[in-house]
Amino acid sequence: MSRQSPENSGWGKAWTIARRDLRGRFVGLRLLITCLFLGVATLAAIGSLTNSITEELANRGQAILGGDLEISIAQREASPTELETLRSAGELSETLRMQAMARLPDGSDTQLVELKGVDAPYPLYGTFTLADGRAAPPLGADEIYVTPALMQRLSLSVGDNIEFGEAAFSIAGVIGDEPDRLSEGLSLGPVAITSLEGLRSTNLIQPGSLFEGKYRLKLPPETDPSELADTLEAQFKNAAWEVKTRDNGAPSTRRFIERMGQFLTLVGLASLVIAGIGVGNGVASYLRGKQGAIATLKILGADSGMIFRIYMLQIFAIAFVAIVAGLVVGAIVPLLIIQVAGDVLPIRPDFALYPLPLAISAAYGFLIAIIFALPPLSRAKLIPAAGLFRGEIKPWRQFDRPTWLAVGLAIAAIILLAVGGTREPLFSIWFIVAALGVLLLLTLLGITIRWLASKTPRPKQPLLRLALTNLHRPGAQTGQLVVALGLGLTLFATLAAIQTSLTNEIRLSVPREAPSFFVLDIPVERASEFQEQVTERAPEAQINIVPTLRGIITEYGGQVVAELDQIPEGAWVLRGDRGLTYSATIPEGSEIVAGEWWPEDYDGPPLVSVDAEQAGALGLSVGDSLTISLLGVEIQSTVASLREVNWRNFGFNYVLVFPPSVLANTPHNVAATIQIDETRESGLLSSLPQAFPSISMVKVKEIASQIGTILDQMATAIGSAASIAIFSGIAVLVGAVAASRQSRIYDSVILKLLGATRRQILTAQAIEYAVLAVLLSLVALGLGLLSGWFVITQIFEFTWQPDWDIVLATLAVGAVVTLGIGLIGSIPVLSAKPARALREL
Repeated sequence: MSRQSPENSGWGKAWTIARRDLRGRFVGLRLLITCLFLGVATLAAIGSLTNSITEELANRGQAILGGDLEISIAQREASPTELETLRSAGELSETLRMQAMARLPDGSDTQLVELKGVDAPYPLYGTFTLADGRAAPPLGADEIYVTPALMQRLSLSVGDNIEFGEAAFSIAGVIGDEPDRLSEGLSLGPVAITSLEGLRSTNLIQPGSLFEGKYRLKLPPETDPSELADTLEAQFKNAAWEVKTRDNGAPSTRRFIERMGQFLTLVGLASLVIAGIGVGNGVASYLRGKQGAIATLKILGADSGMIFRIYMLQIFAIAFVAIVAGLVVGAIVPLLIIQVAGDVLPIRPDFALYPLPLAISAAYGFLIAIIFALPPLSRAKLIPAAGLFRGEIKPWRQFDRPTWLAVGLAIAAIILLAVGGTREPLFSIWFIVAALGVLLLLTLLGITIRWLASKTPRPKQPLLRLALTNLHRPGAQTGQLVVALGLGLTLFATLAAIQTSLTNEIRLSVPREAPSFFVLDIPVERASEFQEQVTERAPEAQINIVPTLRGIITEYGGQVVAELDQIPEGAWVLRGDRGLTYSATIPEGSEIVAGEWWPEDYDGPPLVSVDAEQAGALGLSVGDSLTISLLGVEIQSTVASLREVNWRNFGFNYVLVFPPSVLANTPHNVAATIQIDETRESGLLSSLPQAFPSISMVKVKEIASQIGTILDQMATAIGSAASIAIFSGIAVLVGAVAASRQSRIYDSVILKLLGATRRQILTAQAIEYAVLAVLLSLVALGLGLLSGWFVITQIFEFTWQPDWDIVLATLAVGAVVTLGIGLIGSIPVLSAKPARALREL
């Protein structure tokens, strides 16, 4: 018995017929190409960009951190014993960092600066370069490097003099690349770098000054940084150190990028699922256009299996092209983003191809194609030839068991991919459940609308009666239209709610009575003098002076922080050192919610009042213990009260507040808020730093501007990803309209033969779409607001404050756009010629 060649086998014959058929018209598959392309390209671009940034963070971990291991200490320098221990472990580099006021020699202008002192070995990794590309030469005690921003703000040139504290410096060059910039965190002003000797000569570092010492180690190859970190922390338990290793040199940046990447990936997956509905509609529309050919093939002897293979090969061949095109674009988009917006990114990565996110995106695209293309394929193969000839009236509802099994396995695979590839599987599960819940809700709503339309009394007006009948007649695409319209409008409402809430985060969070300045590092012994000088220059000024210290929580409720495997969710107070203060009375902007405040003359065992939100994250209650390490000394206290803190009053708010008897004798400075008329701000900026060289003056507007920039970047990223989802939603709507076109052509032809005009037919369809748009706008508003609230409050932990006018206006515009798309899709229906349409039908 001879072997059958592939060309004569079932699959070979199917591919031959499918390939020849594809040479003709495949208009219906354009929707499949568009939807899969958009979804896969979005996922591939998000995954590639996220991977490029995180991989760059990992590859440059040593340069970003400045060493293999870093120890940071607040408000003090390392002791001789600590330095000796660190030097014995490897090559050591020391830097000191603080906020300071830069002054022109004539006192005409000042600027808040991040002043950094570095030693000779700095940097241990990477290269500290100047703007002209040269490696920065070592600095003398009276020399300084500054950023271009400081040069511009104070109109400086190389060689000019600038003053800090009690010292004057000559500008030796302009900073080009500071290799450890990312690990330094948020800066409130331009950077200036001098030598350690130069920084100490300013006399800004005093007991109680707010500065940070960082000690970086370059370790021998055989030394494990993590093991050394554990050893050092065990040896110096009370040192109040914060230790980082090269594997996580910028943890906050990494957490933000990974979380944003995860969120955007899920948004991309949601857009791909939405696109999948378009795939299903496109395939159904394509197969309806092919039903004459399918019937002919069946009459000529093709069985259901052959029909299935022919059109499955066609559809998946087109899907393969769409997925590959999406992968190509998704791989290239990060390069364009890096070139166009590289300065906006936290780190500028090199372009590279990342196979894993591309493979995952391709898998998602293929699985979505299976889920949404197999059902219409299954229906087509199970309908007999006679049923296909009258398929324009009777909807195809049959599914076979293999189809259900394949679709179920594909859904399970998507869930496993989405959950298994994330650091926060619970978050992904909830996101998927919510997305499926929205689809299920809209599907049920479509069924309900169709049922209600069938039970509603028939209006007397012919056009209203026709519009109502269109919602429930045989072959009506009401369910698909409801899902398409609902998803599109929900996306419009969600995006508007998120973007306006992010915009209002700053505009509405800064109160009208917010202070003009934060003033840091006022010597405690000169606090009264400071207040007198401010009042003398601005009698109407409102001044609030508070003590300020920094410490690290080392124990809470019996739990030693160093022994934690992972920081509790939301307990940001445990990440590094935090501001502390003391007060005899309840601080302004705080309200006691549990426990009691201490008497003004309290002089007993150490007590502490804790922010209620952080107490909840830590599981603390009144009466529990809490230990802080302050300047190397541990202070064990008892929680006396929990406070609800108004963090948005832009005053001095602290998580931890102690009685004066606990901290008053500790070396410290005080800080102040000053609220004055805007016209007097420049006068204080020039006079106060002259009289108090150690202070740093921070303008509240500059803080708001920096935060606003970050939020704008977040809104742009979210908007870009969501816009793809909106395009997918529009494609779904186009597909739903296309899927109903044949049945509408049949209805249109009959109505024309009965005397209906084009205007009447179009008006009836406009009423139908308008009814759906109004009903779905209400549903979309609720779903969109719920989705936006979740993103803002649960993912980014901001306040929910959307602009209702913009949200409603956006939703209205979305409804008009979707209505317009539906009507535009009806134009071919109105143009159908009765004779030709009846022949084809």
